[in-house]
Amino acid sequence: MSEYIVEMKHITKRFPGIVANDDVSLSIKKGEIFALLGENGAGKSTLMSMLFGMYEPDEGEIWIRGKKEEISSPSYATKLNIGMVHQHFKLVENYSITENIILGLPSRDKRLGFLPYVDVKKAEQKVAQLSERYGLEVNPKDIIENVGISVQQRVEILKMLYREAEILIFDEPTAVLTPQEISFLLEIIRGLRDKGKTIILITHKLEEIKQVADRCAILNRGKLIDVLDVAETSTKTMANLMVGREVNFTVEKAEPKFGNTVLEVQNLTVKNRDGFSVVKNVSFSVRGGEVFAIAGVAGNGQVEIADAIAGLMKIADGKVILNGKDISGESIRKRCLDGISYIPENRQDVGLVMDFSLENNLVLKTYNNARFSRKGILRAKEIRANGEELIKKYDIRSGQGCQTIVRSMSGGNQQKAIIGREIELNSALMIFVQPTRGLDIGAIENIHKQIIAERDAGKAILLISLELDEIMNCADTIGVIYNGEIQKIADAKELSTNQVGEFMMGVKHEK
Repeated sequence: MSEYIVEMKHITKRFPGIVANDDVSLSIKKGEIFALLGENGAGKSTLMSMLFGMYEPDEGEIWIRGKKEEISSPSYATKLNIGMVHQHFKLVENYSITENIILGLPSRDKRLGFLPYVDVKKAEQKVAQLSERYGLEVNPKDIIENVGISVQQRVEILKMLYREAEILIFDEPTAVLTPQEISFLLEIIRGLRDKGKTIILITHKLEEIKQVADRCAILNRGKLIDVLDVAETSTKTMANLMVGREVNFTVEKAEPKFGNTVLEVQNLTVKNRDGFSVVKNVSFSVRGGEVFAIAGVAGNGQVEIADAIAGLMKIADGKVILNGKDISGESIRKRCLDGISYIPENRQDVGLVMDFSLENNLVLKTYNNARFSRKGILRAKEIRANGEELIKKYDIRSGQGCQTIVRSMSGGNQQKAIIGREIELNSALMIFVQPTRGLDIGAIENIHKQIIAERDAGKAILLISLELDEIMNCADTIGVIYNGEIQKIADAKELSTNQVGEFMMGVKHEK
C-alpha cells in the first residue's frame, strides 16, 4: 500500500492557446495539509479540477490510495471520497442549506417500502450533527440568499462532509472572506486535518500557508517548480519561487505632490434596503496626487461610501462633489463620463459581464467612443487590438486571449481585467475597493505600483481595503471608519498600525 493517498504522475493539460499543466507530478500523504501555491493562472485550479473529475488530463495518470483511477466526472470523484470547495460557490440561492447539501444525491429513503422520497427532516438532523461535530455552525433551514459569504462557505464544506469525503480540496477559500472569517476558516481546516481528513489548499496567500500547511508545491506558468517543507521555508523564498523573480514586499513611493481638491464628500448619509443608516454624516475630501484610504473592519459602511460616490447606491442626505460639480443626482453613466473610475468589491456581479468575451469586457465603458464604433456600428478590429494591448500591459492570462469568455478565467485575472479597463479611462478620480482581493503576491506588487503611478500622475485615489498592510503601505491620508462614522482622518505618517487598528474597533482616543 502506497504511503500517499493521492499521486498525480506526469500530468499535462492543454487548452486552446495555452498549456495549463506541463508534466506535473505530485504525491500527497494521508492526513496532511498540502498547499498548491502559484500566481493567478499558474495552473493550480486546473490541476485540482482534474483530481475532482471536471477535466481529464491529456497525458499522465492519477492514483488514489495506490490504485490507478480514471476520474471522468465529479460524481466518480465523490465515490472515491474526494470533495472540492470551488472559489466561486456552487449553490442555489433560493434553496435551503439542507436542500443545497443533498442536491444531486440519490434518495435512500422509501415510502411504503418501495417509493423513493427525500426525507428533508432527516437530512436536516444529519446536517445539524455534522455542523456541530466539525465546528461549522449553520441553521439547516436557512435560505442561501439570506446568509453571508462565510456561512455559504461552511455549506460548501458540509456538502463534502455529508458525502463522506476524505480528500478535501479548497480552491482559494479565503478570497472573499474578512480577516476574522479567515482566522475561523483556518481553524476549521486544522480541525478537519486533526480528524483524519487530507486537505489540499489552493492559494497564493503566503501567510495562510505558513499558518496551516505541512508541505507546499509551487507552480509557475503550469510547471512544478518545487515541493517544500513549509516549516523550513520563508515566505520570501516561496514568493520568489512563485513569481520567478525577487519580490518587493514594501511599496516604494516618492513624497506626494498634492493638487486641487478633486472629490468632496459632504455630510453623506446612506441607508440600506431596510432604511437603516449604514453611512452616517461622513465628510472628507481627496486631492489630486493623493491616496486617501478608508480603513475599517468589513461591514462598517466603507463599501457603501464608494457605491454612493459611484452612483450604485442612492444618497439619503449630503452631497458628492467632483471637480467642483455636484454629481449627487447623476446617473452612473454620467458620473463615469465626468471622470470616475471604479474597481468594485464584487467583481463578478458589478465589474464584469461574465458571459461576454474578455475583449468586450475591456470596452464596456468606452464602446461608443470614436475608436470603437462608427455610426452605431462596433469596430471589431479596434476592439480586438485594444484587448490585445491591455492583456499585454496588465498581464491578463486567459486561455483564448481576447476571445476568452470571462467566466472561464481565474478570479485574479478577472480582477486584472477590471483594473486595466478602469485605469485606461484616465479618470480624475479612481476608486479602488479591495483592489488586490484574490491576487497573488506578484500581481499585488504590480497593482500597488499602478496605484502609486496614477497618484504621481496627479489622479485622486480613493482606496478602500480590509488589508491594513495595504492601507499603511499605499496611503498618504487615512480615514478610519467604525459603525458608519469616520473616527479619525490623519496623515498616514502620523498613525501607527496599532492606532489605526484601535480606531477600527471603535476605541476613542483623548484629544
